[in-house]
Amino acid sequence: MFIKVYILDAPYHIDRPFDYSCDTVINPGSLVRVPFGKANRLRVAVVIGVSETAESVAQIKPVHSVITDRYSLSEEMLGLCLFMKEYTLCTFGEAVRTVLPPGAITDLANIKEMRILSLAISGEEARTLLSASGRAGIRSEGQREIIRYLIGVSSADESLIREIKGVTPAHIKALRDKGVLTVESREQIRNPYQKYALNRDTSPIVLSDEQSSAYKTAEKLIESGEPRAALLYGVTGSGKTKVIMRLIDRVLSDGKTVIMLVPEISLTPQTVNIFCSRYGERVAVIHSSLSRGERLDAWRRIDRGDVDLVIGTRSAIFAPIKNLGLIVIDEEHEHTYKSESDPKYHARDIAAYRCGKAGALMLLASATPSLESFYKAKTGTYTLIPLRTRYGGVSLPEAIIVDMREELRRGNLSAISERLYNELSEVYDSEKQAIIFLNRRGYSSEISCKSCGEVITCPRCSVSLTHHTDRGGGKLLCHLCGFAQPIPRACPSCNAEKLSYLGFGTQKLESELDKYLPDMSVMRMDADTTQGKLAYDKMLDQFRKKEYDVLLGTQMVAKGHDFPDVTLVGVALADTSLYHSDFRASEKTFSLLTQVIGRAGRAHSGGKAVIQTFSPGNEVLRLACKQDYDAFYEGEIALRRELSYPPFCDMVNLTLTSESEERLLAESGHLIDLLREKIENDYSDLPFMVYGPFEAQVYKICEKYRMRVVVKCKLNHRSRSLFHGMLCSFAEVRDVTLSVDLNPLTV
Repeated sequence: MFIKVYILDAPYHIDRPFDYSCDTVINPGSLVRVPFGKANRLRVAVVIGVSETAESVAQIKPVHSVITDRYSLSEEMLGLCLFMKEYTLCTFGEAVRTVLPPGAITDLANIKEMRILSLAISGEEARTLLSASGRAGIRSEGQREIIRYLIGVSSADESLIREIKGVTPAHIKALRDKGVLTVESREQIRNPYQKYALNRDTSPIVLSDEQSSAYKTAEKLIESGEPRAALLYGVTGSGKTKVIMRLIDRVLSDGKTVIMLVPEISLTPQTVNIFCSRYGERVAVIHSSLSRGERLDAWRRIDRGDVDLVIGTRSAIFAPIKNLGLIVIDEEHEHTYKSESDPKYHARDIAAYRCGKAGALMLLASATPSLESFYKAKTGTYTLIPLRTRYGGVSLPEAIIVDMREELRRGNLSAISERLYNELSEVYDSEKQAIIFLNRRGYSSEISCKSCGEVITCPRCSVSLTHHTDRGGGKLLCHLCGFAQPIPRACPSCNAEKLSYLGFGTQKLESELDKYLPDMSVMRMDADTTQGKLAYDKMLDQFRKKEYDVLLGTQMVAKGHDFPDVTLVGVALADTSLYHSDFRASEKTFSLLTQVIGRAGRAHSGGKAVIQTFSPGNEVLRLACKQDYDAFYEGEIALRRELSYPPFCDMVNLTLTSESEERLLAESGHLIDLLREKIENDYSDLPFMVYGPFEAQVYKICEKYRMRVVVKCKLNHRSRSLFHGMLCSFAEVRDVTLSVDLNPLTV
């Protein structure tokens, strides 16, 4: 027998199938070790096919060993890896490592087990043993404690037994040697969200007339049994989740399974709580804050069929769930669904592939869909399912734009305007809650010298260091590479002791809230305060229980949350993302503001949103305050059409990276010359527009310089072959690396 394999760590230019011989049957999808190269070093590989013939039989090497069948890839997952290799221009090994859970390849020997101790005698015999005296009984108090404990529970995890005061491993061994105890090793399945399934809620889901209409439209798509895609487009608070839950009920009743994606880890506890209380323990959760072992266990539960519903962030799209009937991508417009490392996939593309193979429905949901998705819905590629009113007749929040230029003219140098201060005071008096959003963490955004004007920058990256406070007095931190240093007393350039702290982040805003509104309790949620595994869960639960009056934070507080007592939302600096050099800047700003404004007044209390800005007349801000996505879309899509931006073309980023600035500039010239030569000679019949080379938005990161070339084109098999060839051409250039990102979210 012969097999074809992909070597998992093969470089891009030799990433192709290799033939090996084997004496036993090895199924496609199995992980094997094979000798590779002239030195016959053992490499991990994935079997993609089996045959009885092969080319150059005399030169074919035998398989060394099969690693395990515990994490073998199904036929669907193998196909998905091949799809990702071609669609995103990654290696097959990069695709496999993305599809399998972290640690499945490197930690196969560490599968966690627990030891279960049980009485080997009846309860009556155990009580007799305890009451017997002399050698006929048990004289050791530690052994007696173990028996007393097990009489009541029959069996228990050894770790629990060893927590009993006075009990040692020697006591356990002694009872085992006497035949009183049996010890059994069992595979331990870790599920940190198991507690959410304890309080079951199976009450009927009551839909409004508009929600019922939306449900029936989606239900017909499911009943077709064909691959379909739909966009559930509903204003914030319109009850999209209720429609989704009814659809999940329908799919599960047909004996099929569901994947539901959320964009942020911070949304996971709220979503898990809702869905676990309804669907019990047949729910698995996957996201990056779980430990490696917990993600392995979730993967194994799914793979062996113990799960009907998978909930998670981007990586959950690869869950090995079978008989798929529905994939939901909530807040589908979010940038977190696009991977920035190889393979640079978008979860939406993976969902479309899986639904296409399974004959399932891909349901995208958002109040502010990406322009590409809304364009597809308007032109008929997706089915458009609108929800235009808030559930239960709740009105949209009143949005108030505050001109921060006027605040400065009146002498208010604080990040909190007078209007926001007054509204927060009213929230406190009425015993309600508020969310304050600022998309910048830290205390001050930069430190500069008043004498020479120098800004203190990261020595490894071309960005300013951000001032963070802590118990030790504070530090300067790079948000790109993590470099940190103490705050200097004097300017590093001119030695003048005239340092000025500019801008503000969530830490400074927190201190100002404490200063001006000392009676209000403030919880800050950003990357600095949510580093624990379940930190999000704990903090959001505390806020939901009204242990805090104000939730202050970055993007993680702005999206998807449903807090009934939040009647006020404040945006501290609405201009943050508006003027970035990115054609999606307006779309991102509109979406973010619409989402954060929508967190207010989701119950019948009514709500307000205070938007602080230095550009009060900006049309994007005005439309976001009105929650008028349709008007925003019409203006933005016309501009995209005029300038030939997505969805009217595809964009490709080619980025060169090197530690040598001189080599980088030389190879950048080589790249653009080679690219134009290839287009003119081999692809002249296809539309290409090439721009660059020019510096990346952040030129230097982690002591590596970056140049890029941007290409507008129509992506298909042929145009992808051009970029494949470019990657192969640069694969053997040792000191300069080339990466290709198809349809990046930032250009």
